[in-house]
Amino acid sequence: MVEEPDTYESRLRAIIDADACRRFALEAVRDLRLPDCWIGAGFIRAAVWNCLLDSPVAWDGDVDVIWFDRRRASPLRDQVLQKRLAKHLPRLDWSVKNQSYMHERNGDKPYTSSFDSVRRWPETATAVAVRLKDNGRIEVLAPFGLRDLFQGIIRPTPSFENRKAHIFNQRYVDKGWLEKWPYLRVATPSRQS
Repeated sequence: MVEEPDTYESRLRAIIDADACRRFALEAVRDLRLPDCWIGAGFIRAAVWNCLLDSPVAWDGDVDVIWFDRRRASPLRDQVLQKRLAKHLPRLDWSVKNQSYMHERNGDKPYTSSFDSVRRWPETATAVAVRLKDNGRIEVLAPFGLRDLFQGIIRPTPSFENRKAHIFNQRYVDKGWLEKWPYLRVATPSRQS
C-alpha cells in the first residue's frame, strides 16, 4: 500500500509536535518574524528517522534556520539572529542563513525563495523544512515530497545527480547515516552525459 502525501505530512506534524524541544525551537524561530523563514535539514530528517528506529539516535541539537530576504542579505545579520536564538535556547546548535546569498557558497544560480533553495539541497530526505504558523499549525515545505524521508531512502536531488554527485556520496558516509540508521537505503545518482 502506498501512503498518500497528506498522511506523510500528518505523520511529520505529529512527530514534531510530540517533541517539546523541537516545538520550542519552532516557536522561537516564528517569533523572529523573518520572511520566508523555515527550519529544515537534520532537524526534520533525524526526527523522522529516529521514529522509524527501535532505539533512537540522540539528536545533536542541530537547528538549521533558513529565511529569504534580498534586502537584508548579510552574514553579519545572520550571526546576530543566531546569537539571539542561542540566548533564548542555548542547548541547541543554531545555524541561521539568509538563502538570498547562499547560492554563492553552493555554486548555484541565485535562489528566488526558500523553496528554491531547499530544492537544491543534496538529498531528497534532507530537502524538507517546517515552520510554525501563528495558529500553531506546522506548515511543511517539501519540494520532492516526503516519501523518501519516511521510506528511509537517501536519494540525490536533481542538483546533486551529476556535477555534485561526489558531494552527495561523501555526505552520507561522512555523517555516518548508514551506521546510525541501518535500515536506510542509498539510491545511487543516475549518470547522464
